[in-house]
Amino acid sequence: MSSLRNTRGPRPRPFPLLLGMVAGLTAGWAALATAELVAALVNPAAGPVTAVGGAVVDRTPAPVKDFAIRAFGENDKTALAVGILVLLALLAAALGVTALRHRRAGALGVLAFGLIGAAAALSRPDSTGPGDALPSLAGATAGAAVLYVLAGRAVRAAGAAPVEDGPAPAAPGQDRPAALAPGPSALGRGRPGTPARGRRGFLAATALTLLAATGAGALGRVLSGRRGRDAEASRAALVLPPPASPAPAVPRGARLAVPGISPFTTPNRDFYRVDTALVVPKVEADAWRLRIHGKGVPRPRVLTLGELLARPLIERDITLTCVSNEVGGPYLGNARWLGVPLAALLAECGVRPPSEGGPADQLVARSVDGMTLGSPVEDVMDGRDAMLAVGMNGEPLPFAHGFPVRMLVPGLYGYVSACKWIESIELTTFDAYSAYWVRRKWARRAPVKTQSRIDTPRPFARMPAGTVMVAGVAWAQRRGVTRVEVRVDDGPWQDADLAAQDTVDTWRQWSYRWPATPGGHTLTVRATDATGRVQPERRTGTIPDGATGHHSVFVTVT
Repeated sequence: MSSLRNTRGPRPRPFPLLLGMVAGLTAGWAALATAELVAALVNPAAGPVTAVGGAVVDRTPAPVKDFAIRAFGENDKTALAVGILVLLALLAAALGVTALRHRRAGALGVLAFGLIGAAAALSRPDSTGPGDALPSLAGATAGAAVLYVLAGRAVRAAGAAPVEDGPAPAAPGQDRPAALAPGPSALGRGRPGTPARGRRGFLAATALTLLAATGAGALGRVLSGRRGRDAEASRAALVLPPPASPAPAVPRGARLAVPGISPFTTPNRDFYRVDTALVVPKVEADAWRLRIHGKGVPRPRVLTLGELLARPLIERDITLTCVSNEVGGPYLGNARWLGVPLAALLAECGVRPPSEGGPADQLVARSVDGMTLGSPVEDVMDGRDAMLAVGMNGEPLPFAHGFPVRMLVPGLYGYVSACKWIESIELTTFDAYSAYWVRRKWARRAPVKTQSRIDTPRPFARMPAGTVMVAGVAWAQRRGVTRVEVRVDDGPWQDADLAAQDTVDTWRQWSYRWPATPGGHTLTVRATDATGRVQPERRTGTIPDGATGHHSVFVTVT
């Protein structure tokens, strides 16, 4: 038994493994901080976490993205970034343990992850060129060097020598040396120059590395923030001109004073945000340009923001809806938008819709972050208030909603119409090009479907018996809502009271006085649009062109 135990050698103890994990995590932090600093100098979007996160988003199947939106809502990007950092921390700790025995292998592992980050940065649609590989490569080089040095110090602190540095002398009675067997003084009570001193050296090196890395990361944040502050200053200084065509006054009775109902106009701070940008682009107003070009554009143009604002502006109340909005979901909102009529601008460039002989049937809008959205040219130019928006609810667009300019087309889901941070409009055909979401199996054409939602009472609410106000919103952009009905349990459909309609491009509030009786009840709502189409009962998912089905809530009456 004794012979067998000696042949196997002692197992690595927790203490040196802990030192290895600390070395790995420190190296990982140094790598990320260095990359952050270099990215601030090259391109903030080329940082490894942002680049890898963007690459993950681009390659994630549509059903998984849809699940992430349902599970995390507008925190989906934060969840992704946290997930990437946790994964990197685990890998860094594992590489640190590996480096205790094989220093070069651990360092090469860090370099390998740097190559992955560089490849991800170069693959992004908003890549600015080969320089985008530098942040990940520089960070990986720094991380590999730190791990190599700290791993050696960790081994000395544990009272052993790594295999690559030569084995420690064999203990009496052992057939082979132990690569990571701490000596008798491994707990800190040895001669000068033994593990106690090695641990002090390891801790000092680790502390200095963390201090330097934190400083580098902070400097990177400052440099990146400086770009953002310039853009913020340009937005603060922007004065929007008054519209040549103001929005019609909202009719009296369009806003219901029912507690819990969605306000007719959604405040900017509450307006939904669904996009793929891990970091919100911040573009300086003076640096912004819009290029209009492509098939059937005899007079291409490049416009500045000043030139756009010098044109006659229109102001309209328009409800936007995200195709990822499930039945009863929160991803829609109504705002007052200020912008340039898009059809008139395209006509000045010589663009004709297909119905008038134009050769292009698709308008591809491209964002500064590389996102592409494809809209039917016929819809953009059929007389609806499609616009290049510059204002939202009386102020310049917030950065999260597309400052300085975004596109929107009433009646179409956002993924085919509402390009934020727009920088290019290209006329082409659906056969020649598939935009970002279409390549991921979403429909080419996506008119908003007739839907309704119960805002109050909330699901699983408890309330006393008596008259209960049931209320919510219904929408059918470009058609308008003409009827809303409510059903209690399996009873008959009852007409709800409709608020006054503003325009066919806005949602419509509704209410229903329900004589609630004790017990559990299911409340269901459905809407009918101006074409006579009734919201279908059967529920379908959001893919490929938007959800359908009745919205229901269960409540308890006491």
